[in-house]
Amino acid sequence: MQLPPQRRAPAGAKAEQRVRDILRVGREVLAERGFERATTTEIAQRLGISEATVFTYFRGKRELCMRVIGDWYDEIIAAIEAGLPRSAPVRVQLEFMVHTHLRLFLIQGTGLCALVLSEGRSKGQELGETFVELQRRYTAPLMDLLARGQSSGEVRSDIPLRLLRSLVFGPMEHMLWEVVIAGRQIDIDASASALVALLWPALQAPDQELLGLRNLRDELRTALNRL
Repeated sequence: MQLPPQRRAPAGAKAEQRVRDILRVGREVLAERGFERATTTEIAQRLGISEATVFTYFRGKRELCMRVIGDWYDEIIAAIEAGLPRSAPVRVQLEFMVHTHLRLFLIQGTGLCALVLSEGRSKGQELGETFVELQRRYTAPLMDLLARGQSSGEVRSDIPLRLLRSLVFGPMEHMLWEVVIAGRQIDIDASASALVALLWPALQAPDQELLGLRNLRDELRTALNRL
């Protein structure tokens, strides 16, 4: 399922720039005000255009909000996919993904983070099925990583992927709540490493730990034989 089309597709460079400007300022206002208090009137005023011009391209605040969140999610997904070390063990990839998620949510988009965590959850029905689809799209890279981990035998396969996904995103959302809502400061690098260290024993396939010990035993035996 894709996002619903805009009211009118921009025709020409000037119209495309207008849409980019509306989305840029819409992101600012939504991040500052939240969904409930943000208005298309303020967005238009900041741009020096009429509110009718905003409605030329977007049906209303809900559609604009979904486009803003969708574009932000796409930026985060692109950053994850561009930097993900796919040849590394799943645990290393997971730590990169958790780190990137926390960094981009907290450093680049604290206001939007609050929008997604609070308004997005409490206004789920108002924001509609589109918001649910955005969440699915956003969590797809993690689902792909976990599925690849199951195929390689690094991630346990006795638990459904959706539950493993919740196991990862649940603690991350709790961290984000503490920072955004309670104002707590965290060390992103240390927090990402600590979270993965906590989660990995629960995600790891049971035989992987035994395999690791066997490999260590073989390495020690080889080293001793060389003495």
